[in-house]
Amino acid sequence: MKGRKRHVITDTQGNLLWCVVHSASIQDRDGAPDLIAMAQDIFPSLQVLFADGGYAGNKLQTALQAIQGPRLQIVRRPQRAKGFVVIARRRVVERTFAWLGRCRRLAKDWEKRIASSEAWLLIASIRRQMRFLAKATSSKT
Repeated sequence: MKGRKRHVITDTQGNLLWCVVHSASIQDRDGAPDLIAMAQDIFPSLQVLFADGGYAGNKLQTALQAIQGPRLQIVRRPQRAKGFVVIARRRVVERTFAWLGRCRRLAKDWEKRIASSEAWLLIASIRRQMRFLAKATSSKT
């Protein structure tokens, strides 16, 4: 997305737990501590976070220790892999972004304010979950 970065925390099935949107000029590892601190307040049972290489580094590890946050595990691409390789833990978040991308409002950066971008992420997630629940309910009857 041009000009914005979306950081999300999902459960192991890809359901959105929390999100933060900020300027693209902020590095991933610099924007993550705020997201993790907010998510930890709401979901105190978080123990392990899986992240890609953009979140690697001592700066984020130090910030997590300061807030006594969950353990961070960096998921890397296998060194011997050639071509496309599905990376199990990263696939979950990529699938979540694909689900959220089905919302036309999130396909491009239409929003002028970061707060409205975050709100639309949550609305798209709620909409997806409601459709899932409606589909499950209708198949039982």
